[in-house]
Amino acid sequence: MSTILAVEQLSQTYRSGDRSLTVLDNVSFAIAPGESLAIIGPSGSGKTTLLGLCAGLDRAGEGKVILCDATLNELDEDARAAVRNQYVGFIFQNFQLIPTLTALENVMIPAELNGKKNAQQKAKELLAKVGLGDRMDHYPTQLSGGEQQRVALARAFCNEPKILFADEPTGNLDDSTGQMVENLLFELNKEMGTTLVIVTHDPELAAKTQRIIQLKGGHVVADTTTAQNT
Repeated sequence: MSTILAVEQLSQTYRSGDRSLTVLDNVSFAIAPGESLAIIGPSGSGKTTLLGLCAGLDRAGEGKVILCDATLNELDEDARAAVRNQYVGFIFQNFQLIPTLTALENVMIPAELNGKKNAQQKAKELLAKVGLGDRMDHYPTQLSGGEQQRVALARAFCNEPKILFADEPTGNLDDSTGQMVENLLFELNKEMGTTLVIVTHDPELAAKTQRIIQLKGGHVVADTTTAQNT
């Protein structure tokens, strides 16, 4: 089976003065194209650090991350950014929309950065799919938290990424709004055949993926398939 993401003996240690903290210790796994995966574990278990290394936001101290056939630890920051721009979509807990741009302009950014000619049309279609067809000209401050996360969701898919990383995508939302965002996330993901990696504290969200990796103390302590994969 081919892999879109391979993590091999990954370790990350941060040093402060004469003290060191190992956040990840010898983590290995691989993800197939189109697979949905949740990374769970208590606070401080290394989930967000692992996500950042897998997405090329940071460089691993030891081990290897291969994303879309690119070995990230061999690349400088600019080259890793090029890999992200071409293949990766992101959804963050705090939305990370640009406040001076409208919803439509925020969604268009990834596709425009990649020089896609139909960026505006694609952004309009995605905003309509997430129920914001009538809010395209609104700025983030004019939108509720749930609406902002739906804009972020549309933005994440606008570039038609091969893999989407979501860090606590419903962490700042109430239950009903979070449920709506989750449903949209999985609908769009299925429609576009994107590989999905979610970091979450929410066991119900994790159970919607095909596979769950559990971290504890920087180690993988469980790697299980779910009912979604049977």
